[in-house]
Amino acid sequence: MHKSTIDLHMHTWYSSDGEYQPDVLVKMCAEAGISVMAIADHNCVKAVKPAQAASKEYGIRLIPGIEIDCTYENVNFHVLGYGIDVSDPVFERIEQNVTDQGLNASAVMLEGVRRLGFDISEAEMQALDQGRYCKGCWTGEMFAEVLLNKPEYESSELLKPYRTGGSRSDNPYVNFYWDWCSQGKPCYAEVKYPSMEEIIRQIHSAGGIAVLAHPGVNLKGHEALLAGIIDLGIEGIEAYSSYHTEEVSAYYVKAAENAHLLITCGSDFHGKTKPAISLGQTGLAIKESNVLKALSERGLLSI
Repeated sequence: MHKSTIDLHMHTWYSSDGEYQPDVLVKMCAEAGISVMAIADHNCVKAVKPAQAASKEYGIRLIPGIEIDCTYENVNFHVLGYGIDVSDPVFERIEQNVTDQGLNASAVMLEGVRRLGFDISEAEMQALDQGRYCKGCWTGEMFAEVLLNKPEYESSELLKPYRTGGSRSDNPYVNFYWDWCSQGKPCYAEVKYPSMEEIIRQIHSAGGIAVLAHPGVNLKGHEALLAGIIDLGIEGIEAYSSYHTEEVSAYYVKAAENAHLLITCGSDFHGKTKPAISLGQTGLAIKESNVLKALSERGLLSI
């Protein structure tokens, strides 16, 4: 996949499934040739200020961002907020709401994984908490990491697709999450997220613009919902994503153009939970100068 010097979707350790400290991630972006970046941690803005300091050191332009979980028509979505005032107290409330529920959801998910026939303990999960920001909020990726490293499950048929050479081995940890722990799957633990309408309103109140994240993932099978989502007031669509094929990207580029929305690109880089995804791996197929111009017109960037 074509590498871009613009990457507006990546995660630090402030995301429950992220790996790197903000300053380290900025350094990695510099080494990868990224010139414009946005950190969009899950429901958290704490990485933005330290990343801003580091971005000045490396000569990278950084757009303040966040990725917020929300729901629309009973389907879970992610909305990116760009150009936000990260000191707005609304973001502390958003983070606290998800964290409070995440502790209980972790226990529910643990029981779900056990029902699959695996012997996995709280102590094993807690061992992965060392050095994590989101302690006690376990993810499907963390359960996969434990299971795939337990010798007694080396021959497990259920885990076979996630091992080297398997059909889901490109990003084994996150693929396990999508297959077993995401919405509608056997180990899913419900967390009540705000409505998309409310999240768009809160992003706007914090001076930002709202962009629908990787629609090829969350809208798959729900494409008819896009018109209603646009009516809610989003300003952009992440048409270019590491998850999208060229055909999927083209579909959402056309949808964005028809609605006069901003077209953005992002790798959704996390680190070890998605090893097949690298910084700048956005699939961007239009001129970078056009993206920069559009970001400038929206007040997100000076060019």
